[in-house]
Amino acid sequence: MATVDHTFTVDAPPAVVFAYLTDRGKATIWQASLLEANFRPDAPVHKGTEIHEIRKLLGRKIESTVEVTEFEPDRLFGGRVLAGPVPWEFRYTFEPVGGSTQIDFHMEGEPGGFFRLAEPLVVRTVEKQLENDFSTLKELIETS
Repeated sequence: MATVDHTFTVDAPPAVVFAYLTDRGKATIWQASLLEANFRPDAPVHKGTEIHEIRKLLGRKIESTVEVTEFEPDRLFGGRVLAGPVPWEFRYTFEPVGGSTQIDFHMEGEPGGFFRLAEPLVVRTVEKQLENDFSTLKELIETS
């Protein structure tokens, strides 16, 4: 089982951070590996929303369908891959810290196919990509 954990703080209240992170129109802006994201139903993100994603990982385009499994505004956002070569589950928790928000991110799964053979490389690549994405997210929220 591969796991990735990351904690970071954004200088904004949880409501602002949660709204930005779960905004369907902003997903491809702060996530560099996310090339395309189509949401069903065509409504604000909520528990049960399905997202068809096209990402680039290790030079390969991969398609996945992700289901939002946890959605508690300003507190919790999580999901799991329903279909795709890398069946991950992820969870973001949002905690107020003064006027800021601490975000704890946890992801785990079992890469399949080519990605299973390259699991250590996949984990390192995902960790690096997430660090960059979270840095971008932080900058976008704090400068808006």
